[in-house]
Amino acid sequence: MAINIARRQFIAALGGAVSAWPLAANAQQPSKNYRLGLLSGVGVVAATDERRKTLLSVLAMRGFVEGQNLVFVQRYADGHPERLNGLAAELKAANVDVIVTLGYPAALAAKVSAKDVPIVVTGAGDPVATGLVDGLTRPGGNLTGVTELSTDLSAKRLEILKDALPDLRCVAMLWNAADLGMTLRYRAAEDAARVLGVKVQTLGVRQPNDFDHAFAEMTREPPDAILMVSDALTVLNRGRVVEFAKTNHLPTIFENSSIVRDGGLMSYGPKQSEIGERAADLVARILGGARPADLPLELPTRFELLINLQTAKALGLTLPPTLLSRADEVIE
Repeated sequence: MAINIARRQFIAALGGAVSAWPLAANAQQPSKNYRLGLLSGVGVVAATDERRKTLLSVLAMRGFVEGQNLVFVQRYADGHPERLNGLAAELKAANVDVIVTLGYPAALAAKVSAKDVPIVVTGAGDPVATGLVDGLTRPGGNLTGVTELSTDLSAKRLEILKDALPDLRCVAMLWNAADLGMTLRYRAAEDAARVLGVKVQTLGVRQPNDFDHAFAEMTREPPDAILMVSDALTVLNRGRVVEFAKTNHLPTIFENSSIVRDGGLMSYGPKQSEIGERAADLVARILGGARPADLPLELPTRFELLINLQTAKALGLTLPPTLLSRADEVIE
C-alpha cells in the first residue's frame, strides 16, 4: 500500500533530518552529566538491541557518552501495562533529562505521569491518531518522537502475504485489543483486506490467557495465514504464536525481524537501527536545549523484508522468486 500523499509530503519536507546534522561536526561537548530514561512495556532492553545500540552510539558521537557524562536509566513493565504509570513516575523522580519510550502504552504513561520531562516516543503507532501529540510538524506539549507509519505498514504486510500466497482467502489477525495504537494498526490491515478480497479472522487479545482462546478459534476455523501486530503482550507471547503456526502449518508475517529469526516466516517494517538513529537525533537536540513541542516527529525511510526460507520449506511452501528477490535478507 502506497504511503498517502500527505505523508509523502511530510517525508519530503523532513528531507533526511538526520543527515542534515553531521554527527562528527556537530558533536556536543557537554559540561554536565545527563540522565537518559528508557521506558518499556516489555522486559529489559538488552545491550544487543539494535535500537538501544544505535541510540547510545549516535548520542556518543554527539558528545553524550554513557559512563562518562550520560547515565542510562531503564524501567520496564515486563508485560504488565498497569505498572507503567508508576515506572514513568520513578523516572521523573530519578531526575532524568529525557525519557525514550517503546510502545504506545509506555508513551501514554510517560505523558500522564512525567508531564514536565521531555519525551521521545518510538513504536507508538500514529501519535496524532492516538492523541499523543497535536500534529506531526508541531507536536506541542513535552512529547515528540518517531512515527513508524504503522497503520500503512500493516496494510503493506497484508499485501506481501497475498504475494506469498496468491490463493489467500482468510487471514487471522492477532493483536492487543487493549492497546489503542495496535488497534489502529489492526483496523488499517482490516481495511486493506477488504480491498484485496481477503476475509479477516479477528483475534484480539488482552492478556496471556487469551492466546489459548485465539489458538482454539484458529483450530476450529483454520485461516490461511497469521498476521501478528507487535506490542508488549504479543511479543512476550511470540514463541507460542510461532510454535502454533509451525504445528498447524500456517504461514506468518510479523513486524519485527527477530521473530523471523526465531522461526516466523516473514517480517516487514522499519529498520530498527534507523529508529534508534532518529530517536537519538531528537534526544541530542533536547539535551542541547530544544523544546519537544518544536521538534517535528521523524519518519523512518528505510524498511526491510525478511524471509525465513527454512520455515517456508518446513511448511511445504514455495515462495515466488519475485518475492524472494525483493527480500533484504533470506534466512536459509
